Amino acid sequence: MFLALLEMKAARGRFLLMGSVVVLVAALVGIVSGFTTGLGDDTVSALRRLPATHIAFAAGSDSDQFARGLIDDRTTTGWTREKNVEATPLGISITHGTTGRGTEVDLAAFGVEPGAFAAPGIDDGKPLARSRPHGIVVSRQLVSEGVRIGDTLLIDRLGIRLDVVGTTGRSSYGHVPVAYVTTDTWRQIRFTAPGAKAAPADLPVQYSAMALKLPADADTKALAEADRRHGTTTVPLETAFEAAPGYDGERLTMTSIQTFLFLIAPLVVGAFFAVWTVQRTPELALLRALGASRRRLLGHTLAQAAVVVATGTAVGAALASGVGLLVGEQVPFSLPASTLSTTMAAVALVGLAGSALTLRRVTTVDPMTMLGAGR
Repeated sequence: MFLALLEMKAARGRFLLMGSVVVLVAALVGIVSGFTTGLGDDTVSALRRLPATHIAFAAGSDSDQFARGLIDDRTTTGWTREKNVEATPLGISITHGTTGRGTEVDLAAFGVEPGAFAAPGIDDGKPLARSRPHGIVVSRQLVSEGVRIGDTLLIDRLGIRLDVVGTTGRSSYGHVPVAYVTTDTWRQIRFTAPGAKAAPADLPVQYSAMALKLPADADTKALAEADRRHGTTTVPLETAFEAAPGYDGERLTMTSIQTFLFLIAPLVVGAFFAVWTVQRTPELALLRALGASRRRLLGHTLAQAAVVVATGTAVGAALASGVGLLVGEQVPFSLPASTLSTTMAAVALVGLAGSALTLRRVTTVDPMTMLGAGR
C-alpha cells in the first residue's frame, strides 16, 4: 500500500486527471439519478400519497387509464360491498383555473369522497366535507404559485367556482400540482360542457377508477373473480403509476441515460489503468525480479484504483448533492440519501470493475524484461 501511494504521489498529475474524470462521471450519474427520481415524483407523487394498495380500472382500457377509462355507479357500488376490501371512487382530470385575485394556475383535480381513506391530510385550514360541496384543498405547489385559503378558484370555461378551504403537502400528477375536490365537484369538472349549466344529479355517475385497500394476504383468485363480476382490471398501486401521462417514457429515457453512464465509467477507468500499466511495465518487471509476488502486484494495482475511484466518487456525490441544494424546488429534482448512496456505490463498483480489466497484464509481466529479454 505504501508503494502504491508513493507511486501516486510521484505521478499525481495523471492520477488527479483520472480522479477528475471519475468525479465528473459520478456527479453526472448522481444528477441524472436525482432528475429521474424528481421527475417520477412530479408525475405520480399524488398517486404515491394514496393510502391504497390497488387501483381498479374499467376493463378494456389499456393505456392512460385515468383519462380514458370510466367506471359506472354499478361498479362503484359493487366494489364498496366487497368483503375485506375498502373501496372508494377516484376521479382525476387536469384543468385550469383563476383565482379572484387574477392568479392563473394549472391543476390536476382529484375527486375523492370526504372522509374516505383517499381524502388528503390537511396541513392548514379545513378538510373536504359534504357540508362544503364546493370546497377545494390545494397542494403546496399551488400555494407557492399564489393560491391562498379563502380564495375563490374559477375553473376556466366551465364557470365552476370553488372555495379554497385547506392546504396539503406536495402532491403532483403529470407534472401538474394537485387539488382535491369532492367526487360531485369532480364530475362537474369532468362532464360539464363549456358554457353549459348542469347540476351534479344531471351528470353521469362515473369515475376514473376505484382506489382499493386490500389486506396483505388477499386472495388473488378472489380478486380476479371480483374483477370479472364488476367488469374491472385491478393492478397494484405501483403498476398504476404507468397510467400517469408520460411516466413510462420519462422513466425509460432517464434509465437509458443512467445505463450508458454505467457502461462508460468502467471503460474510462479501465482505459486509464491499461495505459498506466503499459507505461510502468519496467517497474512491475523490476518488482517481480526482486521477488514480489503476483498477489502483491495485484494488491498494488487495486489499491491505486480503489483510492482513485473512491475519492472521485465521494467528491462526485458531494457535487451532485450540491446541485440538488442549488436547484431547490425550482425543478423536479430529488436525491435522498438512500438513493445517493446506492447510486454512488454502483458507480464505485463499475469503476473498480473497469480497473480489473488491466489485472491480467499485471500478473503476466515478465521479470526477464529488466535483463534485456525485450531487446
